[in-house]
Amino acid sequence: MPSGGRSVLVTGATGGFGRVIVFRLAGAGWDVIAGARDRDKARDLVADAAERGLALRTVQLDVACEASCRQALQECAEMTGGGGPWALVNNAGIPQAGAVADVDDEQARRLLEVNLLGPARLCRLVLPAMAARGGGRIVNISSGLGRVPWPMGAWYSAGKHALSALTHCLRVEAAHLGVRVSLIEPGAFSTPMLGRALNDLDTLRDPANPGYATATRLFTAVDRRVPGPEPVARTLETCLTARRPRPRYVVGREARFLVPLHTMLPLSLTDRIKHTVTGLPRTPAAAARPPGRRPGERSGPVKETA
Repeated sequence: MPSGGRSVLVTGATGGFGRVIVFRLAGAGWDVIAGARDRDKARDLVADAAERGLALRTVQLDVACEASCRQALQECAEMTGGGGPWALVNNAGIPQAGAVADVDDEQARRLLEVNLLGPARLCRLVLPAMAARGGGRIVNISSGLGRVPWPMGAWYSAGKHALSALTHCLRVEAAHLGVRVSLIEPGAFSTPMLGRALNDLDTLRDPANPGYATATRLFTAVDRRVPGPEPVARTLETCLTARRPRPRYVVGREARFLVPLHTMLPLSLTDRIKHTVTGLPRTPAAAARPPGRRPGERSGPVKETA
């Protein structure tokens, strides 16, 4: 399906996946509307696009603010002759690294506002115009960590896991409207997100928790060896142009390996692997023994998987 001048709104467009996505779509002839929270970054994005011979428009959009979302979509409607964007790409997201015990309510709420409630709000707001038009596309950018929850990043995994569930439900609910809904789950790619996660670890660092030092080393090593985000942009374009887009796209070698592996293996084994990789100590068996259980006594076999 050619773009045919159809408009697409991409949130979080000034960096990471979003920046590469809007440049790729603009180069393919799409009418790109880049959502950006920061006006200065939006101006820089337009200037950088012009240097590449690309044209795109921007709207100021803070996905965590309902008023901003409504205003941005009103501007999109005006830009597109009243119809609004044919496609919505919910890409904006933030990390929140740190142990569950160290992330406070305000930090958790902020992550959920940006990574879950913001995309849900925008989906809700674009659906009426898409239904009136007789169709459209919604693509939510999740993460492989939504299906492989990782210690020291529980809130990020939780938000992405919830976004995945929301996407799958919306796909069924919106099918009769002609709206195709898909999920993209990237693995590790080199974006500013990893740097922000490292800042989170440094801010919350508890010297008594060995997970912080190990997570810092792990995130730093990953950031040095992973590729740039171009594969995610290519997949997004494929999803938008496919006549019958897939419900889910897993992008990246690590994600394609780890997601099915984590699903198939017993939780006892994946827990052991995570303890080994993160350096987090396991609870001594004696301390974990339920009251009344004799030393060496074992319960019946229980196999649980993710």
